[in-house]
Amino acid sequence: MHETFLASARRVIAIENRAITALADRLDEAFAKACDYLYHCRGKVVVCGMGKSGHIGNKIAATLASTGTPSFFMHPGEANHGDLGMLGKEDVLLAISNSGETAELINLLPVVKRLNVPVIAMTNSQHSTLGQHADVVLDISVGEEACSLGLAPTSSTTATLVMGDALAIALLDARGFTSDDFALSHPGGSLGRKLLLKVKDIMLTAPDLPLVSQHATITQALLEISSKGLGMTGITDNTGKLCGVFTDGDLRRVLDSKADIHTLAIDQVMTRNGKTIGPEELAVEALNTMEACSITALMVVDENRHPVGAFNMHMLLKAGVL
Repeated sequence: MHETFLASARRVIAIENRAITALADRLDEAFAKACDYLYHCRGKVVVCGMGKSGHIGNKIAATLASTGTPSFFMHPGEANHGDLGMLGKEDVLLAISNSGETAELINLLPVVKRLNVPVIAMTNSQHSTLGQHADVVLDISVGEEACSLGLAPTSSTTATLVMGDALAIALLDARGFTSDDFALSHPGGSLGRKLLLKVKDIMLTAPDLPLVSQHATITQALLEISSKGLGMTGITDNTGKLCGVFTDGDLRRVLDSKADIHTLAIDQVMTRNGKTIGPEELAVEALNTMEACSITALMVVDENRHPVGAFNMHMLLKAGVL
């Protein structure tokens, strides 16, 4: 039985893979024209589809909206009973119907045309009713459905989803949409935290900032490390600039050397010119730096190397960056 399951799954994947490959081979000027309509849309892209096409349309609308193309989904059944008022004269309608004959969708076309709203159709037939009334037709036809009965929408819905992703990312690239732009539409969850959270949002500042002067003894530095709880302290020179750091690791090396920690000055054993970061840097960049350098804490300095903050890996974890 297990082999039967696996054979069925492999057959489905192979069929849908062929459908996607064929889709890429059919991309032509119609796709570019559809992108042009969407790129210059002054209103919103209204995605509409019934049944499985509607489920796929919901996802396409969400992908467009999150990648810089304002969009929402309109259910064609509800649109026939008042929700068509959601469609404005500056919008573009992205209509999805595999057959191109979905009654609930076709019923909307006279009003859509009266509004002079451009229609981009995703259908398997340019000669269908939807295809004939569309300004642009994107061919989403497939050789066969992956369903062994040839009935359940499988390959066709996959092809539609891929075509929607292709539109969204083509527009993203054309707009020069950046990770900062992406973060603005994803403020919640771990993605938002990684893209929006800055070092200044999580770092410790005075009076909790661990600092001693370069003339301090190791004993004084250890007291500072213990009281501030970061496992490190920054070392400042006579002008207040950061000239080094002293960490738990540095302490272990001093103890291994059998030096007298009561008399040794901190500037004799500190790590000079250690890694630092600016307060405006993204917290995720700080994490990348720490992982690349195998360190667990970082000092934060301003443009003149004056220490303004510090943080460790535990604080990144607590902030949800890890």
